[in-house]
Amino acid sequence: MAEAAILRVVHCGSAIFCRRAPPRCPACGRPLPSGLRGAPLRVPTPFRHGHERGQRRRLLLRAAGARDFLRGYDGNSDLHVGITNSNGVVYHYDEEGIHRDETGWEQCISIPLVQPDMFELLEQWDKLLEEFSVGEAWLPHRYDEDAHNCYTYALAFINSILTTLGKQQMSKSEFTEKFVIPHTKRASKYITLHQELSAKEFYIVPLPEQENQC
Repeated sequence: MAEAAILRVVHCGSAIFCRRAPPRCPACGRPLPSGLRGAPLRVPTPFRHGHERGQRRRLLLRAAGARDFLRGYDGNSDLHVGITNSNGVVYHYDEEGIHRDETGWEQCISIPLVQPDMFELLEQWDKLLEEFSVGEAWLPHRYDEDAHNCYTYALAFINSILTTLGKQQMSKSEFTEKFVIPHTKRASKYITLHQELSAKEFYIVPLPEQENQC
């Protein structure tokens, strides 16, 4: 069953996170303002269904093993990485070689790789991904958990696309910092909210001075 949405209400200098908006502020006990001023905002989930149409031609990050960021993921476990084609099939690499999954990536962090106006690349994406994935570099015996893994595969494909476009390749640290970390930070904050609200009704966070609203 899907998790209830996380809501955010601002009152008496704090952000109040909850599953159901309360009639009174749990911090000060006063009634919350009516109308738009006191209306709760829904916190957007950072997770996407990796096989759905809107997630095509993207880099996906999935919780390894548990396969669920909101159940069983401790925030320190490894992430597994894959790339989608135009039909929602996820290509990924592990000790068994290349996989082409049509299911199993229903809760992922999704990072876009192609701009919508890159028409030629959009048309060639599936062909390029398949041709790259049958290379000898991705045979099972070449796999190494630390040095030649799912992230190696994904980054190597992305760099092959950059070369095709006449652009400079990216190092692992550069790609991680620029594209991956902003998404994983948002996911980490959402996981914290989920965990807090699994144990209690409200999670209250003091706001910086400039955001205070009473």
